[in-house]
Amino acid sequence: MDELETLAGAVPVDSIRYDERGLVPAIVQDYLDGTVLMLAWMNAESLQKTMATGETWFWSRSRSQLWHKGATSGHRQKVQSLRYDCDSDALLVTVEQLGDVACHTGERSCFHQVGLIEAAGSAAVSPPADTLSQVYGVIRDRQSHPQPNSYTNRLLDGGDNKILQKIGEEAVEVVMACKDEAPAEIAAEVADLFYHVLVAIAHHHVDIKAVYRQLQSRR
Repeated sequence: MDELETLAGAVPVDSIRYDERGLVPAIVQDYLDGTVLMLAWMNAESLQKTMATGETWFWSRSRSQLWHKGATSGHRQKVQSLRYDCDSDALLVTVEQLGDVACHTGERSCFHQVGLIEAAGSAAVSPPADTLSQVYGVIRDRQSHPQPNSYTNRLLDGGDNKILQKIGEEAVEVVMACKDEAPAEIAAEVADLFYHVLVAIAHHHVDIKAVYRQLQSRR
């Protein structure tokens, strides 16, 4: 609560530029992998309740009342940070999404439908997250749905012996690139190392979010 008390002091509720209805859009984002979970609306009271309780509260335009996100479903949102934009007319709330479901449809994110620009007529897909999470998602998909001639599937089929051997090789390549002071090669070799480590944690059924939580705890 100390962080939220500091946050409350840093967010001037009365200085937010609400629209003619007294509302401001609030974008809700996963604090670990950056996935945009939903867009909702806040008024001054719901913003104050959000900061006071450490969980998200919004204003329902259809019901004309406050609502506590997850109060019924249990999919509450624990606030990690709250920011407002340069014009003070939009909020960005980073949260820990309990249950990993934000959308009333049961999807993780309300933005789960593919747009026309991406792939017209395609089925719903996972919303974009950070690059490592996206690559990890592809690896997990290969576990569940093996593909012919897939390098990832060859690694997974080889188990620890194959996967750990590649991690060792890639770690050496990173060291050599650093010794050569070659920035482009360093970036390429680190990317290879990251990928093979992601294969290893997927093989051992470790969620990448568990890694992110460890990193967050060490900040």
